[in-house]
Amino acid sequence: MVAALRPVFLFALLFAAESAVAATPEQVAAAALAAAPVWDGHNDVPEQMRDRRKNVLADFDFRDTTSTGDAAKGIAPMMTDLRRLKAGKVAAQFWSVYVSANLPEPQAVQATLEQIDVMKRIIARYPAEMQFCTDSACVESAWKAKKVASLIGMEGGHSIGGSLAVLRQMHALGARYMTLTHFKNLAWAESATDVPMPQGLTPFGKDVVREMQRLGVLVDLAHVSEKTMMDALAVARAPVIVSHSNARAINHHPRNVPDAALDAIKANGGIVMVNFYPAYVVEDTRQYNARRAGEEARQKALNTGNPEGTKAAMAEWDKANPAPIGSIADVAGQIDYIARRIGADHVGLGGDMDGIEVSVKGMEDVSKYPDLFVALARRGWAQADLEKLASRNMMRVLKAAEAYSAAHRSDPPIENPTSF
Repeated sequence: MVAALRPVFLFALLFAAESAVAATPEQVAAAALAAAPVWDGHNDVPEQMRDRRKNVLADFDFRDTTSTGDAAKGIAPMMTDLRRLKAGKVAAQFWSVYVSANLPEPQAVQATLEQIDVMKRIIARYPAEMQFCTDSACVESAWKAKKVASLIGMEGGHSIGGSLAVLRQMHALGARYMTLTHFKNLAWAESATDVPMPQGLTPFGKDVVREMQRLGVLVDLAHVSEKTMMDALAVARAPVIVSHSNARAINHHPRNVPDAALDAIKANGGIVMVNFYPAYVVEDTRQYNARRAGEEARQKALNTGNPEGTKAAMAEWDKANPAPIGSIADVAGQIDYIARRIGADHVGLGGDMDGIEVSVKGMEDVSKYPDLFVALARRGWAQADLEKLASRNMMRVLKAAEAYSAAHRSDPPIENPTSF
Protein backbone atom coordinates (compact mmCIF):
# COMPACT_ATOMS: atom_id res chain seq x y z
CA MET A 1 0.00 0.00 0.00
CA VAL A 2 2.90 2.37 0.81
CA ALA A 3 4.45 1.55 -2.55
CA ALA A 4 1.15 2.35 -4.27
CA LEU A 5 1.08 5.79 -2.70
CA ARG A 6 4.66 6.63 -3.58
CA PRO A 7 3.96 7.80 -7.18
CA VAL A 8 1.19 10.09 -5.94
CA PHE A 9 3.52 11.57 -3.33
CA LEU A 10 6.24 12.12 -5.91
CA PHE A 11 3.75 13.76 -8.24
CA ALA A 12 2.71 16.12 -5.46
CA LEU A 13 6.32 17.07 -4.82
CA LEU A 14 6.95 17.68 -8.51
CA PHE A 15 3.77 19.76 -8.80
CA ALA A 16 4.79 21.88 -5.79
CA ALA A 17 8.27 22.39 -7.24
CA GLU A 18 6.87 23.36 -10.64
CA SER A 19 4.45 25.79 -8.98
CA ALA A 20 7.30 27.48 -7.11
CA VAL A 21 9.39 27.78 -10.26
CA ALA A 22 6.41 28.98 -12.27
CA ALA A 23 5.87 32.11 -10.16
CA THR A 24 6.23 34.92 -12.68
CA PRO A 25 7.68 38.36 -11.90
CA GLU A 26 4.15 39.71 -12.17
CA GLN A 27 2.95 37.23 -9.55
CA VAL A 28 5.86 37.96 -7.20
CA ALA A 29 5.23 41.70 -7.48
CA ALA A 30 1.48 41.32 -6.98
CA ALA A 31 1.97 39.13 -3.91
CA ALA A 32 4.40 41.65 -2.40
CA LEU A 33 2.03 44.58 -2.94
CA ALA A 34 -0.91 42.61 -1.57
CA ALA A 35 1.06 41.96 1.62
CA ALA A 36 2.66 45.41 1.89
CA PRO A 37 1.20 48.28 -0.16
CA VAL A 38 3.28 51.25 -1.31
CA TRP A 39 4.17 53.97 1.17
CA ASP A 40 5.61 56.84 -0.87
CA GLY A 41 7.81 59.42 0.80
CA HIS A 42 7.12 62.53 -1.28
CA ASN A 43 4.21 63.80 -3.37
CA ASP A 44 3.59 67.47 -4.23
CA VAL A 45 -0.18 67.63 -4.72
CA PRO A 46 -0.34 70.59 -2.27
CA GLU A 47 2.08 72.52 -4.50
CA GLN A 48 -0.19 71.86 -7.49
CA MET A 49 -3.15 73.22 -5.53
CA ARG A 50 -1.23 76.42 -4.86
CA ASP A 51 0.18 76.85 -8.38
CA ARG A 52 -2.92 75.84 -10.33
CA ARG A 53 -5.76 76.95 -8.07
CA LYS A 54 -4.35 79.35 -5.45
CA ASN A 55 -5.55 76.77 -2.90
CA VAL A 56 -9.20 77.29 -3.86
CA LEU A 57 -10.64 73.78 -4.12
CA ALA A 58 -14.22 74.67 -5.16
CA ASP A 59 -14.93 72.28 -8.07
CA PHE A 60 -11.65 70.36 -7.78
CA ASP A 61 -12.20 66.60 -8.03
CA PHE A 62 -9.34 64.54 -6.62
CA ARG A 63 -10.93 61.30 -7.75
CA ASP A 64 -9.72 61.94 -11.31
CA THR A 65 -7.27 64.69 -12.29
CA THR A 66 -6.42 63.48 -15.79
CA SER A 67 -8.23 66.46 -17.35
CA THR A 68 -6.36 69.11 -15.34
CA GLY A 69 -3.89 69.91 -18.11
CA ASP A 70 -3.99 72.74 -20.63
CA ALA A 71 -2.09 71.83 -23.79
CA ALA A 72 -2.39 75.35 -25.22
CA LYS A 73 -0.56 76.75 -22.19
CA GLY A 74 1.88 73.86 -21.97
CA ILE A 75 0.43 72.66 -18.66
CA ALA A 76 0.47 68.90 -18.17
CA PRO A 77 -2.25 67.07 -16.25
CA MET A 78 -1.53 66.22 -12.64
CA MET A 79 0.18 62.90 -11.93
CA THR A 80 -1.93 62.01 -8.90
CA ASP A 81 -5.54 61.23 -8.09
CA LEU A 82 -7.45 58.71 -6.00
CA ARG A 83 -8.21 56.44 -8.93
CA ARG A 84 -4.56 56.16 -9.93
CA LEU A 85 -3.34 55.86 -6.33
CA LYS A 86 -5.55 52.79 -6.03
CA ALA A 87 -4.25 51.36 -9.31
CA GLY A 88 -0.69 52.00 -8.13
CA LYS A 89 -1.27 50.18 -4.81
CA VAL A 90 -0.33 53.35 -2.94
CA ALA A 91 -1.89 53.06 0.50
CA ALA A 92 0.24 55.57 2.43
CA GLN A 93 1.58 58.90 1.26
CA PHE A 94 3.64 61.70 2.74
CA TRP A 95 2.13 64.82 1.16
CA SER A 96 4.77 67.53 0.84
CA VAL A 97 3.70 70.98 2.00
CA TYR A 98 6.52 72.59 0.02
CA VAL A 99 6.76 76.37 -0.25
CA SER A 100 9.40 78.32 -2.18
CA ALA A 101 12.76 78.75 -0.47
CA ASN A 102 12.85 82.24 -2.07
CA LEU A 103 10.14 83.46 0.29
CA PRO A 104 11.19 85.54 3.29
CA GLU A 105 10.96 83.22 6.27
CA PRO A 106 7.88 84.86 7.90
CA GLN A 107 6.01 84.44 4.60
CA ALA A 108 7.31 80.89 4.30
CA VAL A 109 5.81 80.05 7.69
CA GLN A 110 2.43 81.47 6.63
CA ALA A 111 2.54 79.67 3.29
CA THR A 112 3.39 76.37 5.00
CA LEU A 113 0.37 76.78 7.27
CA GLU A 114 -1.76 77.38 4.16
CA GLN A 115 -0.37 74.24 2.52
CA ILE A 116 -1.09 72.12 5.58
CA ASP A 117 -4.60 73.52 5.54
CA VAL A 118 -5.26 72.79 1.87
CA MET A 119 -4.03 69.21 2.15
CA LYS A 120 -6.11 68.61 5.25
CA ARG A 121 -9.14 69.96 3.38
CA ILE A 122 -8.53 67.58 0.48
CA ILE A 123 -8.25 64.63 2.86
CA ALA A 124 -11.44 65.67 4.68
CA ARG A 125 -13.33 65.82 1.36
CA TYR A 126 -12.82 62.10 0.76
CA PRO A 127 -13.41 60.35 4.09
CA ALA A 128 -14.18 57.03 2.38
CA GLU A 129 -10.87 57.05 0.51
CA MET A 130 -8.37 59.00 2.67
CA GLN A 131 -7.44 59.19 6.35
CA PHE A 132 -5.28 61.86 7.95
CA CYS A 133 -2.55 60.20 10.02
CA THR A 134 0.16 61.33 12.39
CA ASP A 135 1.47 57.97 13.61
CA SER A 136 2.12 54.38 12.58
CA ALA A 137 -0.95 53.01 14.37
CA CYS A 138 -3.17 55.28 12.29
CA VAL A 139 -1.44 54.12 9.09
CA GLU A 140 -2.17 50.50 9.99
CA SER A 141 -5.77 51.42 10.81
CA ALA A 142 -6.18 53.21 7.48
CA TRP A 143 -4.85 50.19 5.62
CA LYS A 144 -7.37 47.93 7.31
CA ALA A 145 -10.11 50.36 6.27
CA LYS A 146 -8.79 50.40 2.65
CA LYS A 147 -7.99 54.09 2.84
CA VAL A 148 -4.91 56.07 1.80
CA ALA A 149 -3.07 56.92 5.01
CA SER A 150 -2.17 60.58 4.52
CA LEU A 151 0.75 62.13 6.39
CA ILE A 152 2.35 65.56 6.06
CA GLY A 153 6.00 66.40 5.44
CA MET A 154 7.53 69.88 5.29
CA GLU A 155 10.07 70.39 2.50
CA GLY A 156 12.63 72.82 3.79
CA GLY A 157 13.65 74.30 7.14
CA HIS A 158 12.61 77.76 5.98
CA SER A 159 9.12 76.56 6.90
CA ILE A 160 9.88 77.07 10.61
CA GLY A 161 11.43 80.53 10.24
CA GLY A 162 14.42 79.77 12.46
CA SER A 163 12.17 79.03 15.42
CA LEU A 164 11.93 75.83 17.47
CA ALA A 165 8.61 77.14 18.80
CA VAL A 166 7.27 77.16 15.22
CA LEU A 167 8.67 73.64 14.72
CA ARG A 168 6.69 72.49 17.76
CA GLN A 169 3.52 74.11 16.43
CA MET A 170 3.99 72.49 13.00
CA HIS A 171 4.30 69.15 14.80
CA ALA A 172 1.09 69.92 16.69
CA LEU A 173 -0.63 70.52 13.34
CA GLY A 174 0.47 67.09 12.13
CA ALA A 175 3.78 67.56 10.28
CA ARG A 176 5.78 64.35 10.67
CA TYR A 177 8.92 65.07 8.69
CA MET A 178 10.93 68.11 7.74
CA THR A 179 13.54 68.31 4.99
CA LEU A 180 16.31 70.37 6.58
CA THR A 181 16.86 72.56 3.50
CA HIS A 182 15.53 72.98 0.00
CA PHE A 183 17.69 74.35 -2.84
CA LYS A 184 19.04 77.30 -0.81
CA ASN A 185 21.16 77.47 2.30
CA LEU A 186 19.61 78.49 5.59
CA ALA A 187 21.44 80.38 8.31
CA TRP A 188 21.76 77.04 10.11
CA ALA A 189 22.02 74.40 7.36
CA GLU A 190 23.89 73.95 4.07
CA SER A 191 21.95 72.92 0.96
CA ALA A 192 23.36 70.63 -1.72
CA THR A 193 22.72 73.24 -4.43
CA ASP A 194 23.93 76.53 -2.97
CA VAL A 195 27.35 78.04 -2.22
CA PRO A 196 29.38 76.05 0.34
CA MET A 197 29.13 77.05 4.00
CA PRO A 198 31.87 76.60 6.61
CA GLN A 199 29.85 73.77 8.15
CA GLY A 200 26.86 71.63 7.31
CA LEU A 201 24.85 72.31 10.46
CA THR A 202 25.50 75.13 12.90
CA PRO A 203 24.99 74.51 16.63
CA PHE A 204 21.41 75.72 16.19
CA GLY A 205 20.96 73.37 13.23
CA LYS A 206 22.02 70.47 15.44
CA ASP A 207 19.46 71.60 18.01
CA VAL A 208 16.82 71.53 15.27
CA VAL A 209 17.66 67.86 14.64
CA ARG A 210 17.57 67.08 18.35
CA GLU A 211 14.22 68.81 18.86
CA MET A 212 12.72 67.13 15.79
CA GLN A 213 13.65 63.73 17.15
CA ARG A 214 12.39 64.58 20.64
CA LEU A 215 9.04 65.48 19.07
CA GLY A 216 8.94 62.51 16.69
CA VAL A 217 9.36 64.57 13.50
CA LEU A 218 11.44 62.57 11.03
CA VAL A 219 14.68 64.23 9.93
CA ASP A 220 14.74 64.32 6.11
CA LEU A 221 18.12 64.65 4.39
CA ALA A 222 16.90 65.16 0.82
CA HIS A 223 18.26 68.39 -0.72
CA VAL A 224 21.01 68.84 1.88
CA SER A 225 24.76 68.81 1.30
CA GLU A 226 26.99 65.89 2.23
CA LYS A 227 28.33 67.91 5.16
CA THR A 228 24.79 68.48 6.43
CA MET A 229 23.99 64.78 6.01
CA MET A 230 27.00 63.74 8.05
CA ASP A 231 26.45 66.40 10.73
CA ALA A 232 22.81 65.40 11.12
CA LEU A 233 23.65 61.70 11.26
CA ALA A 234 26.27 62.39 13.95
CA VAL A 235 23.59 64.05 16.10
CA ALA A 236 20.66 61.75 15.28
CA ARG A 237 19.63 59.13 17.81
CA ALA A 238 16.65 57.82 15.84
CA PRO A 239 16.48 56.73 12.18
CA VAL A 240 16.41 59.46 9.53
CA ILE A 241 14.90 59.44 6.05
CA VAL A 242 15.94 60.76 2.67
CA SER A 243 12.47 61.30 1.25
CA HIS A 244 13.22 61.65 -2.47
CA SER A 245 16.84 61.22 -3.58
CA ASN A 246 19.07 58.74 -5.40
CA ALA A 247 22.60 57.35 -5.33
CA ARG A 248 25.35 59.79 -6.30
CA ALA A 249 27.54 56.90 -7.45
CA ILE A 250 25.14 56.44 -10.40
CA ASN A 251 24.08 60.04 -11.00
CA HIS A 252 26.57 62.61 -9.73
CA HIS A 253 24.04 65.34 -9.03
CA PRO A 254 24.80 67.00 -5.66
CA ARG A 255 21.17 66.35 -4.69
CA ASN A 256 21.94 62.63 -4.52
CA VAL A 257 23.40 60.64 -1.62
CA PRO A 258 27.13 59.79 -1.70
CA ASP A 259 28.35 56.37 -0.62
CA ALA A 260 29.76 57.61 2.69
CA ALA A 261 26.35 59.01 3.64
CA LEU A 262 24.63 55.82 2.45
CA ASP A 263 26.85 53.83 4.80
CA ALA A 264 26.10 56.22 7.68
CA ILE A 265 22.36 55.96 6.97
CA LYS A 266 22.64 52.19 7.25
CA ALA A 267 24.39 52.51 10.61
CA ASN A 268 21.66 54.93 11.73
CA GLY A 269 18.87 52.53 10.68
CA GLY A 270 17.44 55.03 8.22
CA ILE A 271 15.99 54.79 4.72
CA VAL A 272 16.72 56.32 1.28
CA MET A 273 13.55 56.75 -0.79
CA VAL A 274 14.27 56.72 -4.52
CA ASN A 275 13.14 59.61 -6.75
CA PHE A 276 11.82 59.34 -10.34
CA TYR A 277 13.06 62.70 -11.71
CA PRO A 278 15.29 62.03 -14.76
CA ALA A 279 17.90 64.65 -13.80
CA TYR A 280 18.47 62.82 -10.50
CA VAL A 281 18.05 59.28 -11.84
CA VAL A 282 20.00 59.28 -15.12
CA GLU A 283 23.55 60.63 -15.46
CA ASP A 284 23.00 61.21 -19.21
CA THR A 285 20.15 63.57 -18.36
CA ARG A 286 22.33 65.52 -15.94
CA GLN A 287 25.02 65.81 -18.61
CA TYR A 288 22.43 66.87 -21.20
CA ASN A 289 21.17 69.63 -18.87
CA ALA A 290 24.72 70.92 -18.51
CA ARG A 291 25.20 70.96 -22.29
CA ARG A 292 21.92 72.76 -22.76
CA ALA A 293 22.81 75.37 -20.14
CA GLY A 294 26.11 75.92 -21.93
CA GLU A 295 24.38 76.34 -25.28
CA GLU A 296 21.88 78.78 -23.79
CA ALA A 297 24.70 80.87 -22.35
CA ARG A 298 26.40 80.85 -25.78
CA GLN A 299 23.24 81.94 -27.55
CA LYS A 300 22.66 84.75 -25.05
CA ALA A 301 26.20 85.99 -25.72
CA LEU A 302 25.66 85.77 -29.48
CA ASN A 303 22.25 87.46 -29.27
CA THR A 304 22.98 90.26 -26.82
CA GLY A 305 19.98 92.57 -26.78
CA ASN A 306 17.96 90.10 -28.84
CA PRO A 307 16.14 87.72 -26.44
CA GLU A 308 13.86 86.53 -29.24
CA GLY A 309 16.90 85.41 -31.19
CA THR A 310 18.07 83.38 -28.19
CA LYS A 311 14.61 81.88 -27.80
CA ALA A 312 14.44 80.87 -31.47
CA ALA A 313 17.96 79.41 -31.42
CA MET A 314 17.19 77.35 -28.32
CA ALA A 315 13.96 76.08 -29.87
CA GLU A 316 15.99 74.78 -32.80
CA TRP A 317 18.60 73.29 -30.48
CA ASP A 318 15.92 71.53 -28.42
CA LYS A 319 14.36 70.12 -31.58
CA ALA A 320 17.71 68.72 -32.70
CA ASN A 321 18.70 67.52 -29.23
CA PRO A 322 15.80 65.83 -27.42
CA ALA A 323 16.38 65.35 -23.72
CA PRO A 324 17.07 61.79 -22.52
CA ILE A 325 14.65 60.92 -19.72
CA GLY A 326 15.60 57.34 -18.95
CA SER A 327 13.17 54.59 -18.07
CA ILE A 328 11.78 52.45 -15.31
CA ALA A 329 14.91 50.32 -15.65
CA ASP A 330 17.02 53.27 -14.50
CA VAL A 331 14.91 53.65 -11.36
CA ALA A 332 15.26 49.92 -10.73
CA GLY A 333 19.01 50.35 -11.15
CA GLN A 334 19.08 53.08 -8.50
CA ILE A 335 17.14 50.89 -6.08
CA ASP A 336 19.40 47.93 -6.83
CA TYR A 337 22.53 49.96 -6.16
CA ILE A 338 21.34 51.24 -2.79
CA ALA A 339 20.12 47.79 -1.73
CA ARG A 340 23.45 46.21 -2.71
CA ARG A 341 25.40 48.92 -0.93
CA ILE A 342 23.50 49.11 2.37
CA GLY A 343 20.85 46.39 2.24
CA ALA A 344 17.22 46.05 1.25
CA ASP A 345 16.24 47.18 4.76
CA HIS A 346 17.28 50.74 3.92
CA VAL A 347 15.57 51.60 0.63
CA GLY A 348 12.12 52.95 -0.19
CA LEU A 349 10.20 55.02 -2.73
CA GLY A 350 9.79 58.79 -2.94
CA GLY A 351 8.62 59.47 -6.46
CA ASP A 352 8.30 63.29 -6.23
CA MET A 353 5.11 63.01 -8.28
CA ASP A 354 3.50 66.36 -9.07
CA GLY A 355 6.69 68.09 -7.93
CA ILE A 356 8.44 67.34 -11.23
CA GLU A 357 7.52 68.31 -14.78
CA VAL A 358 8.55 64.93 -16.23
CA SER A 359 9.30 61.46 -14.90
CA VAL A 360 11.28 58.62 -16.39
CA LYS A 361 9.49 56.63 -19.08
CA GLY A 362 7.23 54.06 -17.51
CA MET A 363 6.70 55.98 -14.26
CA GLU A 364 4.55 58.79 -15.59
CA ASP A 365 2.04 58.87 -12.73
CA VAL A 366 1.15 57.20 -9.44
CA SER A 367 -0.54 54.25 -11.12
CA LYS A 368 2.81 52.87 -12.32
CA TYR A 369 4.34 51.55 -9.08
CA PRO A 370 3.36 47.92 -9.80
CA ASP A 371 5.37 48.06 -13.04
CA LEU A 372 8.45 49.02 -11.04
CA PHE A 373 7.93 46.05 -8.73
CA VAL A 374 7.65 43.74 -11.72
CA ALA A 375 10.90 45.18 -13.11
CA LEU A 376 12.63 44.49 -9.79
CA ALA A 377 11.19 40.96 -9.59
CA ARG A 378 12.66 40.33 -13.05
CA ARG A 379 16.02 41.37 -11.61
CA GLY A 380 15.68 38.69 -8.96
CA TRP A 381 14.16 40.62 -6.06
CA ALA A 382 12.38 38.27 -3.66
CA GLN A 383 8.91 38.98 -2.36
CA ALA A 384 10.16 39.68 1.17
CA ASP A 385 12.55 42.39 -0.04
CA LEU A 386 9.90 43.91 -2.29
CA GLU A 387 7.63 44.17 0.74
CA LYS A 388 10.39 46.02 2.60
CA LEU A 389 10.78 48.43 -0.31
CA ALA A 390 7.03 49.00 -0.56
CA SER A 391 6.31 50.00 3.04
CA ARG A 392 7.83 47.75 5.68
CA ASN A 393 11.03 49.78 5.84
CA MET A 394 9.15 53.06 6.22
CA MET A 395 6.91 51.57 8.89
CA ARG A 396 9.97 50.36 10.82
CA VAL A 397 11.60 53.81 10.63
CA LEU A 398 8.48 55.64 11.79
CA LYS A 399 7.93 53.23 14.68
CA ALA A 400 11.56 53.66 15.75
CA ALA A 401 11.20 57.45 15.65
CA GLU A 402 8.00 57.19 17.69
CA ALA A 403 9.70 54.93 20.24
CA TYR A 404 12.58 57.38 20.63
CA SER A 405 10.16 60.28 21.06
CA ALA A 406 8.12 58.35 23.63
CA ALA A 407 11.26 57.56 25.62
CA HIS A 408 12.15 61.28 25.69
CA ARG A 409 8.67 62.67 26.25
CA SER A 410 9.64 64.08 29.65
CA ASP A 411 12.74 65.85 28.29
CA PRO A 412 12.33 69.64 28.38
CA PRO A 413 11.86 71.35 25.01
CA ILE A 414 15.00 72.87 23.53
CA GLU A 415 14.64 76.63 23.57
CA ASN A 416 15.97 79.34 21.30
CA PRO A 417 15.48 83.09 21.82
CA THR A 418 13.02 84.95 19.63
CA SER A 419 14.51 87.09 16.87
CA PHE A 420 12.19 90.11 17.15
